[in-house]
Amino acid sequence: MTDRGRLITATDLGAWLIRGNADRNDLLGRFAREPRIDRWCVRPGYRLDLTAAGQPVLFWGSGSRRRDVTYGVWGRGRLLGPARPRTDGDGWELPLDLTIAAPAAWTGRDELRAHDELAGLEVLRQPQGANPSFLTKRQFAALRAAFGW
Repeated sequence: MTDRGRLITATDLGAWLIRGNADRNDLLGRFAREPRIDRWCVRPGYRLDLTAAGQPVLFWGSGSRRRDVTYGVWGRGRLLGPARPRTDGDGWELPLDLTIAAPAAWTGRDELRAHDELAGLEVLRQPQGANPSFLTKRQFAALRAAFGW
């Protein structure tokens, strides 16, 4: 298969972005008790073929705008290997070494939308999109420079 029609390629990948919905699960409670994540469920697709050990990964906390929570980038880490089938046989997961930061360090959607380079992030353009999502090399560099991620 060629790279035609793909939104991301290995050449342009800066970081993976995995998502979790805090309205559907008690992510705030879970991460307050244990901020480390060692695996996360993802959807099958060509992107999983691009995953490899050592690649940067960010955690995106999403949810309702009605709650008093900063939704956006909550944590960072790296992949420990490529995507793999879940041990229960129900889908796929990424093996991770990822830590959720303290809430005061989270970077919110509004801050990202206000940044020229980051306003076009896939996760902002398509909030119900693929998991994993991604940042290009340029976007990841801008995120690190602007917000220390």
